Amino acid sequence: MELPVFTYHPDPLATGSIEASENECLACGLVRGFIYKGQPYAEEELIDAFCPWCIADGTAHRKFDAEFVDPDGIGNYGSWEPVAKEIIEEVAYRTPSFTGWQQERWFTHCADAAEFLGRMGHAELSSFGADAIKAIKDEIGFEGDEWKEYFESLDKNEEPTAYLFRCRHCGSYGGYSDFT
Repeated sequence: MELPVFTYHPDPLATGSIEASENECLACGLVRGFIYKGQPYAEEELIDAFCPWCIADGTAHRKFDAEFVDPDGIGNYGSWEPVAKEIIEEVAYRTPSFTGWQQERWFTHCADAAEFLGRMGHAELSSFGADAIKAIKDEIGFEGDEWKEYFESLDKNEEPTAYLFRCRHCGSYGGYSDFT
């Protein structure tokens, strides 16, 4: 069964946001072979609760008022480019998110939300090249030895972690890093 296409999260299997699973989806009641691994914002605790199809078509949001990304975090609470309400709704209500150490944010650029490429450690971020590294460096604001030490300590699964995005229009990288 082919997964639905998520405009702003093109490979949720590679990022670990969706995994193979025999869990039943709480929204449709079906076992479809895949499940969202995050915990959406909702009144109920909904961990490993939704299939990708119920996220993509908005069923999970409609039935449980589930938000996969804080709508205000799309654009980093106003410090990145603003985007249209329809884009915010697609990312917040119909796109699988990711798990961060702090509140997740979604990079915006060229008046659109960007594609989430994944959680990044030093090695993963380095594989995307100098522009991706610069995007994370500029966001954290560290220089010299402070940046070198921080960059070398980035870890995909431990803290600190970088979250990399790419603009769908111009290809620019953006994102942020965080730790507890």
